[in-house]
Amino acid sequence: MTAIPDDAPPEQPDLALKRLFSATVNSLRGIVDGVRTEPALRDEAVLLIAALPLGLFLAPSAAWYVAMIGALFILLAVEFLNTAIEKLADHVTREQLAAIRRIKDFGSAAVFCGLCLTGLVWLVATAVRLGLL
Repeated sequence: MTAIPDDAPPEQPDLALKRLFSATVNSLRGIVDGVRTEPALRDEAVLLIAALPLGLFLAPSAAWYVAMIGALFILLAVEFLNTAIEKLADHVTREQLAAIRRIKDFGSAAVFCGLCLTGLVWLVATAVRLGLL
């Protein structure tokens, strides 16, 4: 990241808004494309949509609800990153290289950690709701 010199003129608000709008459009395009073409992303998006109302009933408090839904957003973000890594690796080479396999395995391990986090948060929230903790 480059530093902005002290004597640089302030950024024009309309340029910042254009960049924000463009970034939002790109993000939404990525979400739609990912959900349409990748089964894992589609499954996790459906899980998030189902969890939004379910969490309202299951969460012991508003803070728990935020944690429960936040864990699902983190899981979805990790899955998007894993998908991007896999697509890039496949674009670079279709050969079965050990180094590429390891990179893909690292991405898969990250998704596994996200799944564990999400499961743990939802399990503990349920236990608290039921008075078990």
